[in-house]
Amino acid sequence: MRAVTRLGFTSALALMLAVPAFADTLYNNLTPNGLIGIASRPDQAVFEIETADDFFLASQSLITSASFIGLIVPNTGATASVSAINAEIYRIFPLDSNTARVPNVVTRVNSPSDVAFDERESQSAELIFTTSVLSATFTVANSIQPGGVHALPNQTTGGNGPLTGQEVMFTLTFTTPFNLPNNHYFFVPQVAVNGGQFYWLSASRPISGAGTTPFPAGVTDLQVWTRDQFLDPDWSRAGMDIVGGANAPTFNAAFSLEGSAVPEPAGLETLATGLGLLIGLMRFRRYQRSAS
Repeated sequence: MRAVTRLGFTSALALMLAVPAFADTLYNNLTPNGLIGIASRPDQAVFEIETADDFFLASQSLITSASFIGLIVPNTGATASVSAINAEIYRIFPLDSNTARVPNVVTRVNSPSDVAFDERESQSAELIFTTSVLSATFTVANSIQPGGVHALPNQTTGGNGPLTGQEVMFTLTFTTPFNLPNNHYFFVPQVAVNGGQFYWLSASRPISGAGTTPFPAGVTDLQVWTRDQFLDPDWSRAGMDIVGGANAPTFNAAFSLEGSAVPEPAGLETLATGLGLLIGLMRFRRYQRSAS
């Protein structure tokens, strides 16, 4: 009977271990390169600006936290402080979009959709955040500042020039995680700064963050898009459309996402079977001891 019991425990453990383990890092490109900083802020007494970069989920996943790196530039004579942060998830056009209207931009192909798929706000306690200064003085070679986004045919400005400020990492914890089906998405962080302005920093393209392979074969790493409330619901490409030029650049943005893949139903059934078998064997062993 001991041999049978031992065999039963081994079988139960094998069933439980058959449920796959998932990495904690879902996307990682926290590699700012100083090429550009792009404004992104919620609608709080000033007009809204959204800046988006993409990521890919190979399976349904819970996103529990995120990090991103940006530049905080104080207003002249002011002390800047972060007052609120929004985090939004967009799907790719034409999902969640009005395809009957005529866009006011060069293209909507591979842009974020018209409206967000899901979002969290610090002011609603849906996320909490911390900040850490990485560098007291950091300069970007170019920028897209508030007022620097325009509709067709005036979309190409070359950018708004260099900026210097504090390089800051923001770490978000989602009190209600994002539960996202496997798909291609855009991540949009918006930072409200009292006495200053936030600019999301560009990052390496192709990505160079350790720990993930976020764009499998056949999935393109898309570039950064941006818009303000006057361009809404359209988006423009930060590099191709706004900076422009004969050899127009393309940008990624510095961010990472953490969480876990959601087990497939078969995996959950296997786990439940294994747990049930273990519980049954434990009860059987207790019965054996009480009967002896």
